[in-house]
Amino acid sequence: MPAALLGSIVRCDSGPMTTSSQSTRSLDLVSAPARVAEPDEAISYEELQLAARNHGILLEALAYDITPPGLHYLLTHYDVPVVDADSWRLRIGGRVRRPIELGLPDLQAMAPTSVTVTFECAGNGRARHRPRPQSQPWLVEAVGNATWTGVPLAVLLEKAGVLDDAVDVVFTGADHGVERGVEQDYARGLTVTDASADDVLVAYLMNGQPLPPQHGFPARLVVPGWYGMAQVKWLVDIDVVAQHFDGFQQRAYSLRSAPDEAGEPLTRIEPRALLIPPGLPDFYSRQRAVRPGPVVVEGRAWSGHAPVTRVELTTDAGATWIEAQLHDTAAGPYAWRRWQAGWDAQPGDHLLSARAHDASGRSQPVDAAWNRGGFANNSVQRVRVLCLD
Repeated sequence: MPAALLGSIVRCDSGPMTTSSQSTRSLDLVSAPARVAEPDEAISYEELQLAARNHGILLEALAYDITPPGLHYLLTHYDVPVVDADSWRLRIGGRVRRPIELGLPDLQAMAPTSVTVTFECAGNGRARHRPRPQSQPWLVEAVGNATWTGVPLAVLLEKAGVLDDAVDVVFTGADHGVERGVEQDYARGLTVTDASADDVLVAYLMNGQPLPPQHGFPARLVVPGWYGMAQVKWLVDIDVVAQHFDGFQQRAYSLRSAPDEAGEPLTRIEPRALLIPPGLPDFYSRQRAVRPGPVVVEGRAWSGHAPVTRVELTTDAGATWIEAQLHDTAAGPYAWRRWQAGWDAQPGDHLLSARAHDASGRSQPVDAAWNRGGFANNSVQRVRVLCLD
């Protein structure tokens, strides 16, 4: 990297980052919110470049109970690291009695656990905000549902022996880059309580196969119910610390409506329903066309707080809502559920949307509140459909 560029970057050394070193070096940079586009400002070259590197699910692929890896949404902050499985090691240390180091064969030799989880990017829906926060310009497609196999993190923490003064567990990936002028490894923290949940995994299989490079090979963290920023990929270090972790990514993923707010940290996924756009698409506009008569509208719904209990569909821009049929799932509480509803399509233009409700009492809003990061925008999907005469 050129010396002139290095001079403008606040460096956070590679390896596990301590709370004090990262928070003091990057406090002002992280607290300064990302730029918000002007009301009519077009997508920038940089946003287009991000959109080309990352990708969402094809909405017709919501038909699959389990999302094939190539169709699962993908967000990579920096470069995909090239990791040699033979030399890769996972270190567990910090406030533990027995620091340990594990290779991939060590993980594979332990009793495996599998969990099916719907992942969603915290920024899903960002490009639909007005004004638009500038970053990866997601619409609604940043989602996927996969089965992950690995070792419960609680088993590894018990093996290491977490000390009584432990507060947080910090997870560091092998991906390294620069964000808002801060050079860093990607790192996130969970409280000891959250990290010790039975279904949190250090996973090495996706849908029964070794993790693809872009999904975290050889091992990654899986935290069911949480937004994607918690699912640390290319995991190399687990550091148990005696204070709250306040690193860059911990601060950046917060809900702020004003620049000077401390922000509310993002954790669990808000309820959302998506519908598979019915009928035939126009290539360029994606406008849908159906013929008059009975149409089956279907899709998926999920929530990270509690199981989805109800889905409603509107075909008249919210003037009326009808209850959809929810299909049972044996995939577990953090996997999406399939829903269906009948529609008697009549000639003309129609605006279709669906909304989800979960067992915690949360309901998907028609329009979610705006925030400067464009996070957790679970406003209802809007699909325009022309019923041909």
